[in-house]
Amino acid sequence: MPQIASTISSVPASGIRRIFELAGTMDDVIPLAVGEPERPVAAHIRRAAVAAWERDDTDYTPNSGIAPLRRAIVTKLARDNGYRVAEEQVHVTTGGAQALHMAMSFTLGPGDEILIPTPGYPTFAMTPRLLGAVPVPYALRAERGFLPDPAELETLVTPRTRTLLVNSPSNPLGTVVDRPRVEALLAFAARHDLWVISDEVYEYLTWAPGFTSFAAVDTDDRVFGVYSLSKTYALTGARIGYLVTPAGLADRFAAAQESVVSCVNTPTQYAALAALEGPQDDVRAAREHYRGNLAAATAVLDARGIRYQRPTGAFYLWIDVSHASHGDVARWAEDFLLRERVAVAPGTAFGASGEGWVRICFAGRRGPLVQALGRLPAPTAEGRSAARAPGLLLGLGAQPVAE
Repeated sequence: MPQIASTISSVPASGIRRIFELAGTMDDVIPLAVGEPERPVAAHIRRAAVAAWERDDTDYTPNSGIAPLRRAIVTKLARDNGYRVAEEQVHVTTGGAQALHMAMSFTLGPGDEILIPTPGYPTFAMTPRLLGAVPVPYALRAERGFLPDPAELETLVTPRTRTLLVNSPSNPLGTVVDRPRVEALLAFAARHDLWVISDEVYEYLTWAPGFTSFAAVDTDDRVFGVYSLSKTYALTGARIGYLVTPAGLADRFAAAQESVVSCVNTPTQYAALAALEGPQDDVRAAREHYRGNLAAATAVLDARGIRYQRPTGAFYLWIDVSHASHGDVARWAEDFLLRERVAVAPGTAFGASGEGWVRICFAGRRGPLVQALGRLPAPTAEGRSAARAPGLLLGLGAQPVAE
């Protein structure tokens, strides 16, 4: 049998999916490992998809999507993200994952380097390898609030660096990059003539003011914006997102899209149109549900003395379990699933710097969420005291734990 391509062999398996699939073989599991809203899709969105099927609107669409949807995205970007683009810069994709893949395909060639955050979403490292490019991690450190440091980025640039990837709000950390830091990162990219890929999939899920789209600050037309309707509208399985490119790439995108998926399925595009143009009551209700879940979850962690990163965006908690995982959080997460029937994503699924941490999704039902967090092992009294020692962080934004 011939060998498969080396680029395929270099792509690691997802540590999140490993837990997800193991949990799928078990009963009575509380699923906190994947970013899956448990809320139903709004009725008007479902009706739009059903109507497309019933009128047999299942033909090919233009490679970049139906014109009404692209126009709706243009309107949405101007209204909510603070920047204006032409319709030809908007391209409908099979979820945010394909938007990310296309952005990297446009900015990376074999051997080129892309700066990616760590901890960061696993696809950030997987996709460049699939393209024959090299992911170069830049550290998001607890002592800096898990935010990018432009000074550290300067030390990582080489003649092969082509692209900077940023993610705000962050998966898995829940951090949001403030406008001054957005400006500093764009200035860094300009100094080294780098493309910027900005993953803004969680744009509507922020818990404090301060979210800024990178393209709203960009003056050099160097930003590719990655978006998804999956999290905002609970459409994860519908696979619908979009990529906003710099000007002048429409023909090139059409050719690339034709070679990958041709176009996104038509009924889902009409569902997306209904989502963007229809009432947003369900989005507001979901946000309030997640906000309540976050308060309930952090109350449990605070009461038990478990350190975590307090998120300002997305619907994840980044939790320190190093007192229990003993240097192998991937193995610990599997054992925890088998023993406690709770699925959490091991921090190392997001890069080696995630050792000792887990990510949980708080987008589900509140009761099981609170129950699951109550099963996490709490640190000993000595461990809680050590977390308070000078130079260490307590709760990373959480309130001090009452003894």
